[in-house]
Amino acid sequence: MRKPNNDGRNSDGRFASGNKLGGNRAGSRHRVTRAIEALLEGQHEVLTAKAVELALDGDTTALRLCLDRLAPPKKDSPLSLDLPLVRSAKDAVDASSMVLAAVSAGEITPDEAGRVMALLSAHNEIIEAGDHETRIAELEKRLEEQRSRRGA
Repeated sequence: MRKPNNDGRNSDGRFASGNKLGGNRAGSRHRVTRAIEALLEGQHEVLTAKAVELALDGDTTALRLCLDRLAPPKKDSPLSLDLPLVRSAKDAVDASSMVLAAVSAGEITPDEAGRVMALLSAHNEIIEAGDHETRIAELEKRLEEQRSRRGA
């Protein structure tokens, strides 16, 4: 008989939250990171000034570093689309048609549309699962009613 795995890990092999059997403590840093922090202790202002100086002298790597700190790459931003309330597969089809129309009109980018379509697809799967659950419950109720009529 095989003993159950009790090493504090999830089924995917990662340490489970609240695990007391292994892994690093929350907030702990790697020894290399700690060593670099010790070397840079108190030098942040000097290093920043030097990076700015190099950037102003035309060093493109230093310039990119400075600009990335001043104007970091744009992350996700909210997207406003007037989509219908999606409660059925037909509603999901209507909403996806509207997303495609917005791409065609240049209102949103294809990348943004892809992310919205992924959300619609996931939502539609949830709707379908709910529909299946409801249909199964109705069938079980009918089956139980038929059994009770036969037994009476």
